[in-house]
Amino acid sequence: MADAPPTAGPPVQDDPAPDPSPSPASDPSSGAPSNRAVALVVVVAALGYFVDIFDLLLFGLVRKTSLQEIMADELAGKSAQEVDALLASTGIWLDNILQTTGLLVGGLAWGIIADRYGRLKVLFGSILCYSLANLANAFVTDTTQYGVLRFVAGFGLAGELGAGITLVSELVSRERRGLATTFVAAVGILGAVAGYFVTRFFDWRTAFIIGGVLGLALLALRIGVVESGMFLKAEHAHVRHRGAFWLLFWPRERLKRYLSTVLIAVPIWFVVGVLVKYCDRIMPSLGLPEADKPSPAKAIMWCYIGLALGDLGSGLLSQWMRSRRRAIAVFHGLTVVGLALYFTVAATSLDAFYAVICFVGFASGYWAVFATISAEQFGTNLRGTAATTAPNVVRWSAAWTGGAWLWLSGAWNSPWQAALAVGVVVLPLAMIATLGLRESYGTDLEFNEE
Repeated sequence: MADAPPTAGPPVQDDPAPDPSPSPASDPSSGAPSNRAVALVVVVAALGYFVDIFDLLLFGLVRKTSLQEIMADELAGKSAQEVDALLASTGIWLDNILQTTGLLVGGLAWGIIADRYGRLKVLFGSILCYSLANLANAFVTDTTQYGVLRFVAGFGLAGELGAGITLVSELVSRERRGLATTFVAAVGILGAVAGYFVTRFFDWRTAFIIGGVLGLALLALRIGVVESGMFLKAEHAHVRHRGAFWLLFWPRERLKRYLSTVLIAVPIWFVVGVLVKYCDRIMPSLGLPEADKPSPAKAIMWCYIGLALGDLGSGLLSQWMRSRRRAIAVFHGLTVVGLALYFTVAATSLDAFYAVICFVGFASGYWAVFATISAEQFGTNLRGTAATTAPNVVRWSAAWTGGAWLWLSGAWNSPWQAALAVGVVVLPLAMIATLGLRESYGTDLEFNEE
């Protein structure tokens, strides 16, 4: 149960009256942060997520070139088909399994730190961790070193989005909260586009160095960022169960809320982790000529342009509809259309493929609304833990969706049929999970879980 009513805040009216209490950003006499300080938090969170996505997707962008160099002896003498299969299986292991497992473990660790010791400590610690790991990635000489560092990088990356969204959600007024988190997500996702162009002009080792340096440079901007007043109030009041992650699994209502939050976003990382990153194996099996085999790096770039536009669209839609749930449902419907196009129209030509990938990115671009929901569904004493673990459990889902795709591809000898089978599972689950959420648009976040 929570200290607030079961709806986690006052019911949302069709035309809610302004909050009579002064907002943290507008009452200097209260000692709360100014508008300028809150704006700095939003900008720094957006830039942090930009670097987060840059580094998170960097391996996918340089997967083939880096592994071809590191595994040159192992690949020697193999046929083109054998090389593609080995690069795909190694990529699944390093990215979809090791890196996402690092995200899962890191999400739990950073989430607990956020609720027990503060959101700012996570923003500083996580970016330092993954920046150093990515710098070290530039000097790997074998897949073992690569795997260890992808796990460490994943561990560090896990804290960035959740802590940033939590801090923004707690500092911005309830009416503008969705707009602020939409800005953070939309700007952040463009990090993948920047990563694509960096890898076009620099070799893969230099690209990792650039990612690490960007992260370290961002640390300087965070010096002036303020802590959440809601967290400080909970800390000073010695609120119980701060960061008690096991409370996410009990009672049943809270477990349903958490599982529903996670499941609604699994299709996003199925699209990115399988359909986009391994399009060079899926599309030829659908009939696209071998000469027109798509580039996974270019596909990631077009997908993330679509995702950025989708995040803007879904975030604004949730504000206009005054409903997070309905906005998610609309974008689930668009994702169904996108996947239908992927398995039909995309295989007709290379230009059609990239156009479809951009649309699929837009259709699955509801990460902004999902991240906002992750923060809004839970009380202050569990908000950091929930908002940090949920996105990383979703990212970790790429391990089982990617693993299932790889296994079915071998068993059926048909990468496209395997991808379709996995998609037929994850999308209906996401749609059903939407029903398990409680509407959180405009809710008051100043409550605690018990």
